[in-house]
Parts: sequence; structure tokens; C-alpha cells
Amino acid sequence: MPYSPPRTPSGPRRRTLLAAAALFGAAGCSSSGSTTEETAAKAPSVSQRVRARAVQDSQALLKRYDAALAARPGLAGVLAPLRGEVVRHVGAFGGTVSPSASPSVSPSGTPSGAAAPPAPAAPPVDDKTALTELAAAERALADRRAADLLTVPGELARLLASVAAAGAVHAYVLTEGAR
Repeated sequence: MPYSPPRTPSGPRRRTLLAAAALFGAAGCSSSGSTTEETAAKAPSVSQRVRARAVQDSQALLKRYDAALAARPGLAGVLAPLRGEVVRHVGAFGGTVSPSASPSVSPSGTPSGAAAPPAPAAPPVDDKTALTELAAAERALADRRAADLLTVPGELARLLASVAAAGAVHAYVLTEGAR
């Protein structure tokens, strides 16, 4: 008699059906009505959060430049080119700056709890103070971006490194201008 393989039932086995039912039942018991995968898909990625925070930080720095320029118009020769670079940084991270110079955040993600550089409480009393305060803000932001670049992949890490380096150069230029 020739060999014939054992017959297998067509369709899924009973164990497979029970396992699938158990998985669907567990998903249906969720209190929010969504699965973990759906929740994870809705949450912004690390890259989105870092990018959104970078936009917010650059916009806050831009406001500092605007406040310094308003209080110390004599510094326009030093501050205007650096301010222009900060505007470009906002755009590089996906944010926008309106023509009236009031920035707005793009909807690329929700920023995490890191705070943006604080705006000065009062206008600087002299040119040296204005430059020193901006240099400190640029330095702090460059340091934060250098730390952030370790948490994000490829292109965003390179962008953060480039903008952090530019911020360090800005701090140097501002420090030299304060002398």
C-alpha cells in the first residue's frame, strides 16, 4: 500500500482559535478602549518631542534677542546677525516665525517637561549686561542641545549638533562683544 500523509483538518486548530480569543478578550478589557500599540502610536516619539522642544527653545531665545534689541538698539550691529541665525534655527527644526517677529510652534509634537530659557525679568541696564545675559542663554541652550543629540537618531542628531555648535559660537561672539 502506498504511503499517504495523515490528514490534517483544513482551517485553524482549536488551540489557535482559543489563543486568538484570549488575546482579543484581553484587548477588550482595557479601560480606555485602546490597546497599548494604539496608545504608543498616538504618543509623540522622542525625536518629535526633542524637535518640538528645540523649536520652543529657539523661539524663547529669539524673544530674548528681541528684548535686548528693544532695550539696547545700539547693539543691533552685533545682535541682528545672531538673531537672524536663531530665526533660521527655528525654521530648521520645523517651527515658524511670523513677519511681525512673534514666533509660533508647529504641531510636530508635544514638548517634554524641559523648560525653555527664561526671558529676562527686566531690560538690561547696559550693553555689557545685555551681551552677557544673551551669551549665558546661548551657552545653556547649546549644552542642552548637545545632551539631546545623544537621544535621537541620525539627521536630527546632526542638526542638533550643528545648531549647538552655532550656539557656542554665538556665546563666544557675545562674550567677546561684552569686553
